[in-house]
Formats: sequence, structure tokens, C-alpha cells
Amino acid sequence: MCIGQVGNLLPHVTLSANLAQHLMPAWGLSAAEGGLMASGYAFGYMLAVPVLTTLTDRIDARLVLLWGSIVSGLATVAFGIFAQGFWSATAIWSLAGLGFAGTYMPGLKALTDRLPPGDTSRAVTLYTSSFSVGVGLSFLVAQLIADRFGWRTAFLVTGFGPIAMVVACLLMQGQRPAPKAGRLLNFAPVFANREALGYILGYGAHCFELYGIRTWLVGFWTFVVAHQGAPSWLSPVVLSFGFAVLSMPASILGNEAALKFGRHRAITVVMIASACVALVIGLNATAPAWVLALLLLAYGLTVPADSGALTAGMSAAAVSEHRGATLALHSTVGFGLSALGAWGTGAALDAAGGPQSASGWLLVFIVLAAGIAVGPLALLWARRSDASKHLSEMSAK
Repeated sequence: MCIGQVGNLLPHVTLSANLAQHLMPAWGLSAAEGGLMASGYAFGYMLAVPVLTTLTDRIDARLVLLWGSIVSGLATVAFGIFAQGFWSATAIWSLAGLGFAGTYMPGLKALTDRLPPGDTSRAVTLYTSSFSVGVGLSFLVAQLIADRFGWRTAFLVTGFGPIAMVVACLLMQGQRPAPKAGRLLNFAPVFANREALGYILGYGAHCFELYGIRTWLVGFWTFVVAHQGAPSWLSPVVLSFGFAVLSMPASILGNEAALKFGRHRAITVVMIASACVALVIGLNATAPAWVLALLLLAYGLTVPADSGALTAGMSAAAVSEHRGATLALHSTVGFGLSALGAWGTGAALDAAGGPQSASGWLLVFIVLAAGIAVGPLALLWARRSDASKHLSEMSAK
């Protein structure tokens, strides 16, 4: 499943990896338009994931995963062939995001349905952290191919990545969930689960920050190289790949810290640290390249370190008969705020001077820091709500 997910993620940041250097100059786009185009992927995901993930409570998640992988791959190939400007690119990339909605959380559901009873947090964390390996390879392959053969070829090549998950689905044993009555999109039990809801809102803050930096990481490092210089080997390709690959050990270590020190406490510390690192980067956008490279690598550790713990916490807090709906809301909130993060940071960049302005990048990192700072507040709200509920139950007894 992890190998299949890496294949499914090969198209994931092909657009972001080529946005600043290839697509924006080719089509004359502003940063806000570029961010909105990139957010189409998350927007398509957000629209489809409630239906596709809750559907896994009724049919084998493997089937949703199979067809989602096929649509994701075909849409990525279609982008390379047919995209001609902002509107066509946004529409096709939204379709790719819609396909991915049938892969990530339904894939997690297919995995957890086939795990033995007991604590599954390490398996869930390994699956979610392999996301970072796929993103790292997406950054690497997309940029290397685009620089040598053109950006259209990059989309054509990465579009074949989902074949890995198609193979995994065909090898997987079928497993039909127990029959379930009631409406398909019934999120009322999820909203009543304050513990799960706290993790879901925290995940939304995490996704806002993560998608925002992934959309503009290559653009920011291009600015650094142009204004401060950097060693020839420290190219945007190398930096973006390293940033993404660091996410896997960071996510695993973050979950281990959550198991040892308490999930809420560990996630809160990571989120506050990430906000601080973002602010330091923004305030030092004109610092020497080696300083910014070290700061970005530190950011590459803090940004994803809460991901596995948030998803594992949500999965553990979910009521088994509503796990599909809980996963659906988790993804809907997460990728809805991902879309906002990509567009919001692009709009901030335009408002403060554009991609060649240090003040523009300062505002981008301020927006990212503000977004992730909402996460600890969501966890605090959930914890206080649970405490109030517990006191009320004790009083009633």
C-alpha cells in the first residue's frame, strides 16, 4: 500500500514544481492566479472526498481506490496534452484532484480494514508518512524532466505513477464492509465526536501550511538564488526534494513523540515550533543562502511532524461504524484549507510586491505561521469540550 501510494503521488506536485519557473511565465499568470490554479487540485479533492470516502463504509474501499487511481493518472496525462492556459489548466488539475480523492483516504480505509485488531497508529503513520516520499519524488521527477524535455513531458511521465496503486489493488483480497443503513453523507455522528473533530480541525491547519509552502517552495528558492546566490548543487530541485523527503522521518518521529508524551501535547509543541520557524524564515528572506537552506530544512521537519499524529489520533477517536465518514470529513477540511493555503499565500505574495520582493515572501511566511497557529487552538477547544462533558456526566451520576 505504501509503494502504491508513492506511485499515486508522483503527479501530486508536478504543477507546483513547475509553477514559478515554467507555467506562470508561459501563460503570464500572477502569483494569485498561479496559487488558484494549484489550489484546483485541492478543490477537486475537497468536492469529491465526502462522497468517495463515506462510500467506503458501504462498498469495498479497494474499488474506490482503483478507480480513483485511474482517474488521477489519466487527468495528469491530459494536463500535459491539453492544458493551454489558466482556465483549462485549472479545470484539468481539479479533475486530477478529484481522482486523488478516491485514493488517499479510501486507501487508508482499505489498509485499516485489513489490519488486525489493536493499536494501528504505527501502520497508519507509516502510510501517511510515505506520502512525503511520493511528494519528494514528484518534486524531483517533475523538475528534472521539465528542465530537460519541457513541462508537458513532465505531466505525461508522472501521470503513469498511479499504475503502481492499480497493481496493488488488483493484488489485494476483496473485503466487503458490513451492510449499513441510513443516509450516505451523514456527518452528524462525526460532529458529535469532539475528540475526532479536534484532530480534524488541527489537520486543516496543518494542510493550510503544508500546501502553502509546497506550492511556493520552488518559487521562494528561485528568489533566493537570484538575489543571494547559492552553490550550483543547491538547486530548487535538490532543495524541494530534500524538504519533502524529510517529511517521512519527521512524521514518524512526531507520532512516536505523541505516543510517549501525549498526542495533544506533542502536536501543540510541533505546531508552535513550525509557526516560529516560518516567521524566522520570512524575517530573514534576504539572509545568505546557506542560512535559508538550513532554516528551510528545519521547516521541512516541523511542517510534517504533526501529520501522522493528527491522522492516527483521528482514526483512533473515530467510531468504527462511522470511520468512513470521519475520514471523509478529515480530508474535506484538510484539502479545503489546502486550497485556501495555496491561493492565500499567492494573493499575499502579490499584495506585498510579488515573487521578486523580500516583503512579499515575508507576508507569505506570516500567513503560513498564522494558519498553523490555529491548530493548537482547535486541540485546546476539543480538550476543554471533552473535559466539560466529563464533568457534566460526573455531576449527573
